[in-house]
Amino acid sequence: MTKVKSILVRSPNWLGDQILAYPFFHFLRRAYPRAKITVACAGWTSSLQFHNLVDDVILLDKPTVPGFWAKLRAIHSSAEAIKKKGPYDLGIILPNSFSSAWMFYRAGVKNRIGYATDGRSFLLNQAKPWEPEKIGHRSEAYVGLLPPEAQPPRKFVVTEFWGIPPEIGNEDLDPGVPSVIRFEPEKAWPASIAEIKTYRFPIPETGPFWVLAPGATAETRRWPVENFANLARQIVKETGWPGVIVGGVAEAPLAEKLAADPDLKLSDFTAQGSVASLWPLFKNAKFTVANDSGLAHVAAICGSPVQIIWGAGDPKRTEPLGPGRVRVIFNPVDCWPCEKNSCSQVPAAKLACIRGIESLEVWEEMKRGLKF
Repeated sequence: MTKVKSILVRSPNWLGDQILAYPFFHFLRRAYPRAKITVACAGWTSSLQFHNLVDDVILLDKPTVPGFWAKLRAIHSSAEAIKKKGPYDLGIILPNSFSSAWMFYRAGVKNRIGYATDGRSFLLNQAKPWEPEKIGHRSEAYVGLLPPEAQPPRKFVVTEFWGIPPEIGNEDLDPGVPSVIRFEPEKAWPASIAEIKTYRFPIPETGPFWVLAPGATAETRRWPVENFANLARQIVKETGWPGVIVGGVAEAPLAEKLAADPDLKLSDFTAQGSVASLWPLFKNAKFTVANDSGLAHVAAICGSPVQIIWGAGDPKRTEPLGPGRVRVIFNPVDCWPCEKNSCSQVPAAKLACIRGIESLEVWEEMKRGLKF
């Protein structure tokens, strides 16, 4: 490939996947230190773009109404916005959708790399075979899209990415070996600094606290609110530590219900600020408890020990990565992992994978594995 001066990356659409793309962006910047790297992303992931590794961010248009034609108009409008900021020597498409490849083609991106999925191979200059069983973890799949000159000097393995336990430190001891890498939220998400100064976190002035992220997009990944309440009650009983509930607008009613019980010692901090602005909470918490959700990934990369109550997903593909210690607890029923967003089992067995996990079981697992 000729000398690359400008690169366009279509970033993932989900918060957790964006965090899993961190190794990809790390190795991309290391390979092209002088190139201009631009990211095209959905608005809801904009606060989590890694500004220490990229130079510019283009927000993609969102359809104003449901339907195919509205989506098509948004794609074409986004392609025009990309074209105006170009040209781009190289385009790497992390989502596996047809629409993302079509957008890059319409925008005139010269060399387009992506996986051969969704019938889009003819839109790509380099259509890499999609073999999820061979690829393994999603972060490894993203790294696999890098051009040869940007690939790590040895095979990238997600479990070795951070290299050493977080309590020892995470300095980049050898920049030539991709096994020890630093993540600094202050540099990655600089806009969050000003945002954080506009409000005061509902945490104690002194003393330990923990974070609860009870939300998830799909029903197959949501632990019942009663279970979270029982877990919080157990934590208060044995430690006395207060907790902070985080999440978006969708989690606000749930958080209000939990915070209303004084025995749980939980403060509601849902629907306040961007996702990136939560990093001080995660960085300073004793631990985070979460469903299989985007906030679990954000917590882990910020260094928080994270206990995940895992539902229908496959942890071999999407378990969070980061310097924070991660523990996953799951209930492997016969249909697990189905990786579906809704459960098709009969009522008696509906959501058994996640509803079969008991709060006391989670607490015992946390004490054994998180070592807080």
